[in-house]
Amino acid sequence: MKLLTRLAVAGALLAAFAAPVSAEPITGAGSSFAFPIIGKWAQNYRVAKSDGAEMTPLDIGVDYEPIGSLGGEVRVTQRAAEFGASDRPLSSEELQRSTLIQFPIVMGGIVPVVNIDGIGPGQIRFTGALLADIYLGKVKLWSDPAIKAVNPELKLPEAPISVIYRSDGSGTTFNWTDYLAKASPEWRDKVGVNTQVPWPVGAGAERTQGIAEAVKRTKNAIGYVEFGQVMRAGLAYAQVQNKAGAFVKPDPASFSAAAASAEWAKARDFSLMLNDAPGAEAYPIVATTFALVPKPRTRRTQEVLDFFRLSFETGAGDATTLGYVPLPEALVKQVKDYWASTMKAGS
Repeated sequence: MKLLTRLAVAGALLAAFAAPVSAEPITGAGSSFAFPIIGKWAQNYRVAKSDGAEMTPLDIGVDYEPIGSLGGEVRVTQRAAEFGASDRPLSSEELQRSTLIQFPIVMGGIVPVVNIDGIGPGQIRFTGALLADIYLGKVKLWSDPAIKAVNPELKLPEAPISVIYRSDGSGTTFNWTDYLAKASPEWRDKVGVNTQVPWPVGAGAERTQGIAEAVKRTKNAIGYVEFGQVMRAGLAYAQVQNKAGAFVKPDPASFSAAAASAEWAKARDFSLMLNDAPGAEAYPIVATTFALVPKPRTRRTQEVLDFFRLSFETGAGDATTLGYVPLPEALVKQVKDYWASTMKAGS
């Protein structure tokens, strides 16, 4: 009996030492804008955690749910997820109330997309004021003189515009409406800026994939989608007029041009928007996805930071491939310094 007892104890100890540091994946939720890159980084992290083994167990790594930025904010605030991802920068006051830290993880463009016969990618142009008037319901037809004025060479149909918007709480919507509010005082006063707004016209779709699919199946539709997912879905995107007056094609170069003007060091808790950036080559609708992580530093929150540290150090190429703008090295250093100052054990 004693021998059996000793063997059982020894077996339990061996099992304990053989168990992974984390018995369950870290959980995250939020932005569908950043879902493709977070998903890729999660794959990389699982491989790294398993020391490159061909078969990676499911009980390590990252389990991320793209429920929209607002959903991610709620989940992490309620401690129902170990990190949130939001395309809306929270204020320092909001972070303090929820005992969270916030830092940027990736940047990318939000692109108007259309489904019009004969109109290919990059052919149609919009000003910010024109986009606002379409989403206000003031411009109702593709043949409207206001659209023809900036697209004189295009043959546009005498057809109603089918407006598509995000129906869930979305950071993409927050950035889209922020841009429309900057371009249109009427939009600012009547509709405003938020993750959810009282849309004057149109039909709603959930998540980035939902709005892309809705535009794809709806003739004469217009919507707004993250650039990388626009390219993968094969949607016809628009050029948008920037602050300098130039019509700019959405691509990583024009997103990087917008990001280059960001003064992150002056932004408390990185609370900064990139919309309507200066520069002739800057694309005007650029969003940042922020990670929201609970305080204080624990073993689990440390694993969240380790996930993003590895992603910053090895995943920049993946971000570029998927159509995003990775954080420059100087900003990565600012983020790591921020971790050190805000995430002390027991803080």
